[in-house]
Amino acid sequence: MRILVLGAGKTGKLVAEVATQRGHSVYVLDAKENKEAAALTFPFVTGFDVVIDFTTPEAVVQNMRACLAAGSKMVIGTTGWYEKLPDMRGLAERKQAGLLYGTNYSIGVQVMLQLAAKMGESLKTAGYKFSIEETHHTSKLDSPSGTALTLAQVVEKAAGILEVPVTAHRVGDEAGTHLLVAESEGDRLELKHVSFSRRGFAEGAVRAAEWLSTRTGCYDFQDVYTKI
Repeated sequence: MRILVLGAGKTGKLVAEVATQRGHSVYVLDAKENKEAAALTFPFVTGFDVVIDFTTPEAVVQNMRACLAAGSKMVIGTTGWYEKLPDMRGLAERKQAGLLYGTNYSIGVQVMLQLAAKMGESLKTAGYKFSIEETHHTSKLDSPSGTALTLAQVVEKAAGILEVPVTAHRVGDEAGTHLLVAESEGDRLELKHVSFSRRGFAEGAVRAAEWLSTRTGCYDFQDVYTKI
């Protein structure tokens, strides 16, 4: 499979490495080569089976507009752009393209989200207060992380509450830690996920690209990860 990776940061480079190890042909395009999506011409992007984006919230929407308009299959690992999701979903459907997005491509995080929903549902009438704390590397642009916001939404829905407070920290080269706390007057329950490296994200994104390569439509990784 021919894969175009947008973004030559640490995660983008690791995605390219994992894809190559899995037998795919990979081309990496960094920000300097693709200012305002100028490199993503129709002839160029249609030369690839799947495009994987790990860029920035500012760049990703322009990248999606260019690639989806050409009918490309895109896996989006970038977060911080979800207010544009209805527009991007509509574009993908009109052009019979493929769009798979997710706030976190780690399988462990996806299981954490399931457990968080169970916590919210089980404790919603027991007097518990929920909070979330997340820590990432200093180069991460969005704060709180997309994963933390997804975690909050899952708990809010399951527990029937308006808002779960999220505290964000940016420290060194931290790959990512998410902590969900449920606390009452009598005890405290914690659910924690710690990433040791970015490899879990990269492997999940490449597997998602392999799955999406034969499909069109718009998908949330949270809904399809068990099939990938």
